[in-house]
Amino acid sequence: MVGIQELRRPAVLALRTLAVATCYYAAGQLGLLCRLTVEGAVFTPIYPSTGVAVACLLVLGLGCWPGIMLGAFFLVLSLGPPELDTVGILIGNTAGPVCAYLMLRRAGFRTDLSRLRDGLALVFLGAFTAMLVSSTIDVVTLLLAGKLPASSFWPIWLAWWVGDAMGVLIVTPFLLVLLGVRGLPSTARWKEALALAAVAAVLVPVATHSNLSALFLVYPLLIWAALRFRLAGSVLCALFTSVMATVAATDGIGAFAGLSQVEVMLKLQLFNGALALTALLLSAVITEQRTTRLSVEEACQELAEVLEHLTAHDTPAGRAPPGAAEPRRENDER
Repeated sequence: MVGIQELRRPAVLALRTLAVATCYYAAGQLGLLCRLTVEGAVFTPIYPSTGVAVACLLVLGLGCWPGIMLGAFFLVLSLGPPELDTVGILIGNTAGPVCAYLMLRRAGFRTDLSRLRDGLALVFLGAFTAMLVSSTIDVVTLLLAGKLPASSFWPIWLAWWVGDAMGVLIVTPFLLVLLGVRGLPSTARWKEALALAAVAAVLVPVATHSNLSALFLVYPLLIWAALRFRLAGSVLCALFTSVMATVAATDGIGAFAGLSQVEVMLKLQLFNGALALTALLLSAVITEQRTTRLSVEEACQELAEVLEHLTAHDTPAGRAPPGAAEPRRENDER
């Protein structure tokens, strides 16, 4: 029995590593479908692989980092033959998510994102701070390899950092919500969810592809999703909107028509960042308030039961409890 368990453990680790690598590679290929060019360098406005990597680390633990590095290697291999700078790229793509995991665990992060502090931690630690590591290592590696001019370092570094951060802000919450789904909603909730999806299917393409620059129209939709469906609704709405906005930006249409590549990158990333921040923080506040209200209601109900129990035991025998009508005397004085 011990021998079978010893053989089973490496097999499970190998399967988990391959699964993480496959998810990382698939997400990277999806991200490469939409590209922008800044200072001659091609980058993805939203790099989903970083979001997948952070979610895998949060769910499976630190031991899945080899899968992240393996998936990054296959992704780099799909773009061209490996070179000396490939080692630095692999280290950067792995170090960023690992730093995000370590900082989030240090901050007491919960994967259900039920508290405001969890949303703030994911935004400022997991996305903005940790992705500084991956973007810096990757861009410095390309610079030392002679593939980037020194004058283009900061624009390319900024684009790389924002793309990695957007992957964490948009993809990681979606995967955590997907893995935490328990049961099916009621029929009434399904009807409202379908109504929300129908409105989003019409409103979001109009807002992102219209020449009127009507991106602000998606925020009432996002508020509706957060109020009624909390994190699940707001994250799905933000993900769909970000994808549609990225497609419009890469095609140079709608609100992004007539702009330079740098202007397109700045406008898109500011919009995606504001959208992701609003979705995460608003849903976290709503969930936290709902949890607090439910806790207060449960405490009030328990207190009422305790008072009722104490009142029943403190009433003397033969005496009516307070508020009860006294028995009518038969020999009333006239």
